Amino acid sequence: MENNADKISINNSPFNLKLLCELTKSSYGNYDLDNTFAVFKTFDNLLYLIYSTKTKSIICLDLENKQVINEIKNHHKKHLSNLRHFFDEINKRDLIISISDRDNNVRLWNVKTWDCILNIPAINNIGYICSACIIRDSNENYLISSNCSMFHDNDDSEPLKIFNFKGDKIKEIKESNEKTFFVDTYYDIKTSKNYIITGNNNYLKSYDYKKNELFHKYFDSDTGVHISIIINEDKEIIRLIESCSDGNIRIWNFHSAELLSKIKVDDDWLFGICLWNNDYLFVACKDKIIRLIQLKDGLIVKYLEGHQHGIFSMKKINIPKYGECLLSQGYDIDQIKLWVNEDYVSYLGN
Repeated sequence: MENNADKISINNSPFNLKLLCELTKSSYGNYDLDNTFAVFKTFDNLLYLIYSTKTKSIICLDLENKQVINEIKNHHKKHLSNLRHFFDEINKRDLIISISDRDNNVRLWNVKTWDCILNIPAINNIGYICSACIIRDSNENYLISSNCSMFHDNDDSEPLKIFNFKGDKIKEIKESNEKTFFVDTYYDIKTSKNYIITGNNNYLKSYDYKKNELFHKYFDSDTGVHISIIINEDKEIIRLIESCSDGNIRIWNFHSAELLSKIKVDDDWLFGICLWNNDYLFVACKDKIIRLIQLKDGLIVKYLEGHQHGIFSMKKINIPKYGECLLSQGYDIDQIKLWVNEDYVSYLGN
């Protein structure tokens, strides 16, 4: 057998990804948002896939042996709309945020013990929650929640809210009273600054967390719902890459808000996006097809077909048996699928 460098050179290409199998039998995705499942390597070097079911269970699957190792039943009153994983570097543990937007409830779980360490019911007064994340500030962790009004305008939307892990609201983010579908954070190591990033109706925004003020508004002439956002630290430019319901991928300069490029995809609604080695971007689409985009030229270079419904969310992970893999989930009972590099699998004799 050849050395590891040879294996890595084979493994890094996204062009030979093929559908291997369905990893789940009961997963359920009923909302058109990103992060419908979570996949990650734990602090203990275990590979976990966490997803929800139609019967309102949270299931943890060990990816190495494809065995269910835990199930939490009746975690929320309504179906889950979001699952997100975060590394708690302060306490050296893995955390999962579960969101049920229709019962307006957010819960935080310790993956190792599966204790619910935080439960915030009725998090908003009007509307519902679409996304939440964790930010680390002054060696403490805080939870950020979004709000989405019941109407198309922003009149009834509430600001982003910040909670400590005791469930106390410590502040609200100024100028964030709008319909927000996606929230995430970015820590700029060069300037030692924390930022909050939001995907809203018609535009994106970033906020300086410490100053509690708007940093930039990222706006183009076209409008739509901005669903998924990735920060890409590429050489000297911090790029903000986002998907939109108007069928465009937009790439912005995070610090200047300059629109660097706009890539039109041959479908109208775009959902989750997944960066592949800085050069390529996978895009989940409503028409049941995953597109692979070469970022340098803005060209679609590959189509992955295999889902029966529109695709919401995609994640990348390295599974030793298969190398770098792509996981994807579609609407309703369209199960989570595993895409692997056929050259790498053949090379290892699997």
